[in-house]
Amino acid sequence: MISQILISLVAGCASAAMFASITSGELISLVLLYLSPLPLMVAAIGWGPLSAAIGGGLAAIGLGAAFGIGDLIAYAIAVALPACWLGHLCSLGRSETDGHGTSAALEWYPVGRILLWIAGFAALATAAALLALGSDAAAIAGTLRGFLLRILSMNDVPTSADTELWVDAMVSFAPSAAAIVATLTLTLNLWLAAKVAATSGRLSRPWPDLKTAALPPMTLVVLCAVTGFCFSGGLVAMLARIATSALVMAYALTGFAVLHTLTLALKSRAFWLGSAYAFVLVFGWPMLAMAALGLADAVFGLRRRYLRSRPPPLPVP
Repeated sequence: MISQILISLVAGCASAAMFASITSGELISLVLLYLSPLPLMVAAIGWGPLSAAIGGGLAAIGLGAAFGIGDLIAYAIAVALPACWLGHLCSLGRSETDGHGTSAALEWYPVGRILLWIAGFAALATAAALLALGSDAAAIAGTLRGFLLRILSMNDVPTSADTELWVDAMVSFAPSAAAIVATLTLTLNLWLAAKVAATSGRLSRPWPDLKTAALPPMTLVVLCAVTGFCFSGGLVAMLARIATSALVMAYALTGFAVLHTLTLALKSRAFWLGSAYAFVLVFGWPMLAMAALGLADAVFGLRRRYLRSRPPPLPVP
């Protein structure tokens, strides 16, 4: 019990320090901010969600006492809540039964459903951050526009018509970009936390086959619905764009799983996979191709068709 409390304290202190480092203004602090859920996720996966909840609660109270209620709420929504819940889902399993009602094996919580939770938390955190800037779309856009103009003036960038157009474009894209970054960072944090737990022998489930990850079928229906709301205008459209961006990014991540499956028979598989990851990291826009691949798999079942067409493995002599 004492060791669990110590783990909670260490995870909470580390996460709070990483979250508060953004006040320093250093570039490295942005990386630490994005990695702030990592200690709590490691605690949740390795020592249970209660450890992460205790550490996250103490961290939130400490941040609230030091910086105010706004930081407490922001940390609780964007860091503590996703870290505790996602870590809990990673260790969630149930017993499968055979036809006679006896337990046969453990069925672990599917990776695709965890990815859907990640997209939901990313959309929630982004929406909460924007709503803290204003109560309607015009107020939020005005606050973001003023912030960008202040940054440009601090860097002695002259204001012109082209600059105004660039700022307006950035303001329009900012909510979607924030949701995309939140989805990617939460996914990366959870993957790193699971790797740390597996390396230390604290991961309770076997390492999943990530190339089989697939979002639930109803996710496509939800994506179509929220995409329709993107054309409604106002705050509803802004929130819909956030949800759409998070779901599209989730499909982009499943697109990589599809790519790993469709390249199984290639002799130069490592080269093509490495090239794909390099193009995404360098240019960014190829992520749209991965999203299209993930959506195509959801509609047409590309992986299922490919695996069905592959010849069976040769018998072992």
